[in-house]
Amino acid sequence: MKTVKDVAKLTGISVRTLHYYDEIGLLKPTKCSEVGYRLYDDKALETLQQILFFREFDIPLREIKSIMFSPNFDKESILRSQKAMIELKRDRLNRLISNIDDILKGENKMDFTVFNKAEIEELFQTIISNLSEKQKEVFIVKYGSMEQFKEYYMENASSEKTQKNFEKVVEWYGDKESALKTANNSINSKVMEAYQKRMDAIMKKLSDNRGSDTSSFEVKAIIGEYDFVSKQLYQLNDAKVLILELADAYKKDEKMKASLDTQYGVGTADFFASAVAQFYLE
Repeated sequence: MKTVKDVAKLTGISVRTLHYYDEIGLLKPTKCSEVGYRLYDDKALETLQQILFFREFDIPLREIKSIMFSPNFDKESILRSQKAMIELKRDRLNRLISNIDDILKGENKMDFTVFNKAEIEELFQTIISNLSEKQKEVFIVKYGSMEQFKEYYMENASSEKTQKNFEKVVEWYGDKESALKTANNSINSKVMEAYQKRMDAIMKKLSDNRGSDTSSFEVKAIIGEYDFVSKQLYQLNDAKVLILELADAYKKDEKMKASLDTQYGVGTADFFASAVAQFYLE
């Protein structure tokens, strides 16, 4: 058994933090000594380690507790997911360290590559394979030929801005392999159209509820449906990050806000952002 001070020294987190985890029911001590000292066994330390893995990604304590106390909690699956995300974070940090080393050496070159040339070409071939002949004609008219369109795509996809967008997509899917797998198994146009119609119907329902309390069952049910369809459409295990970022964009990007408000009515963008925040964060 280890005391609070022992655990704090071992893990680097404060005694106050351990006390707080106890207070909110996230990590209870195994038992208390006769004089009231909190004591932790190896199983409790395993649980603490799991919590610290979650905290590495700034996941709120309330959400961590909800996950870990869920009857469907699969420790092994969660650990695999955490491992993949930490490895992704490690690779990103290693790239940044390498870039800083280059700058310190006077070699001011920044590498923002997420997908390499071969992977980008694979993505391009997937796009082409899902285009109809009519759609291909549009690109031929615009770029002169499919080969010239490919040159444009490869150059654009290799740019720093696009690579940063790729990095965000990788974060949504948890790792690069999952992101590539999903991209290379993209939904065909007819299925995509069906999903878009369903999303449109959901947004119309949400717009009809503008002015309602975002904590109401009706509004939460609509956002829940939006979450469910997003997971299917984008083939994500968890769409929370994606949808929260979309909601944030509707709050900050005036063009996106105006576009959504034009389509579904003034105030829809702000209401969507508020409803999403209520659903995931409150």
